[in-house]
Amino acid sequence: MISRIVCCAMLIIIIIIGLKAYNLIIFSIIVIILIWFFQIFSLNYFYEYTKSKELDSLVKQIDKHYSDDDFYEYLKELSFKTDACIELYNNDELEYNMGSNIQCLDDHNNNIDYKNTFILSGKKSGKYTISDIKDKKTIVYARKIKDDVYLFTSVNLKPLDATTTTLQKQLRYVAIIVLVLSFIVSYIISKLLSKPIENINSFAKELSKGNYNTEINDESDIKEIQELTQTLNYTKDTLAKTDSIRKELMANVSHDLKTPLTMIKAYAEMARDLNSNNKTKRQDNLNVIIEESDRLNLLVNDILDLTKMETDNDKLNIEKIDLDILIKSIIKKYDIYQKDGYKIEYIGIKKAIVKIDVKRIEQVLYNLINNAINYTGDDKKVTIKLLNQKNKYRVEVIDTGKGIEDKDINYIWDKYYKSDKTHSRLYLGTGIGLSIVKNILMKHKFKYGVLSKKNKGTMFYFEISK
Repeated sequence: MISRIVCCAMLIIIIIIGLKAYNLIIFSIIVIILIWFFQIFSLNYFYEYTKSKELDSLVKQIDKHYSDDDFYEYLKELSFKTDACIELYNNDELEYNMGSNIQCLDDHNNNIDYKNTFILSGKKSGKYTISDIKDKKTIVYARKIKDDVYLFTSVNLKPLDATTTTLQKQLRYVAIIVLVLSFIVSYIISKLLSKPIENINSFAKELSKGNYNTEINDESDIKEIQELTQTLNYTKDTLAKTDSIRKELMANVSHDLKTPLTMIKAYAEMARDLNSNNKTKRQDNLNVIIEESDRLNLLVNDILDLTKMETDNDKLNIEKIDLDILIKSIIKKYDIYQKDGYKIEYIGIKKAIVKIDVKRIEQVLYNLINNAINYTGDDKKVTIKLLNQKNKYRVEVIDTGKGIEDKDINYIWDKYYKSDKTHSRLYLGTGIGLSIVKNILMKHKFKYGVLSKKNKGTMFYFEISK
């Protein structure tokens, strides 16, 4: 047990030192030194310790089988199997002896009568290490099996000088071979790992400086390095898109704030300085101020709503409602656009009871319809469908506009994302409507998406489980 603990402890030390070593060569030298220590300097100790444990186990086995019918046959088998001398005394008389002349001790040639010493001691068991005039050691284990029956087992410790000398010679060659291999492996590893890691480090430094135009090439054959390279390239692309969207967001928000503020100021000055005595014109100026103030209020409210949803501070208020009635009530508010030639068509079902946050789903519908009105084609047609499918209701909002490019589909839900990278004031909305739609539907855990064909139009949809 002690030897196992020591070996485990030394193995842990080897691993720790190896991990902290500057390179594979230092680690190899440490391993060689430890092997040399265990195989040469500690060999005698471990050999003696191992033999002692084997002999102790042998004594316990013999004691356990003493009452067996084939006990003496069992002793004979053990003696040949373990290369040990087994002696059994009964009333101070030798009852059984099994072992060669070399194995068994000659009592006349020993300075200590260990057998009488043990018998007179009254102990249950004992261990003795005996050396002859040539310094050859023998380990003896004694055990009292029962009254007046004593067992003595012994094993000779063979000199290990020749073995140690042989191991020393072998370890010299092993050390040379290991060091040479360490140099070769270190060189190969440095080529396989060091260069790719240096490239990755340089790439990471460029990213930290905000340079997203650089790219790292995947030239390594190591799977982990390849995965790290792919992850960093993906991170670079994501950061580049995020940075681009951030810049667009700042530009667009600034534009949406600046335009109504400028108009509010201009029309306020006109109402004060030019049209103060003209009630009709002054009223028109004030109406423009109110409209632009409403636009500002809508923008601020949308930003606040989106911020609350993205920070998970907005809890849903779920209630039952007929989705058909809700959609019809929202579409009715768009009747005013008929005078501008817009056609809003609704294809629905008579009854669709769902569990939703009514206020939030209203926001979804308003934003999707507004988006369709803004981007529909020359026919100015917008279609809203409520479909009854197998285990869900599906809402579709369809326009007849120029459609969305495939490369832009995944980014239209981002704040202020525009495929043409230009910004114009819309009839309705604030430019972050689809971001609000996405967050609301995600909170409801509703499936949503968009399908678009170039020059044929776009369909936004979401699905509600029954």
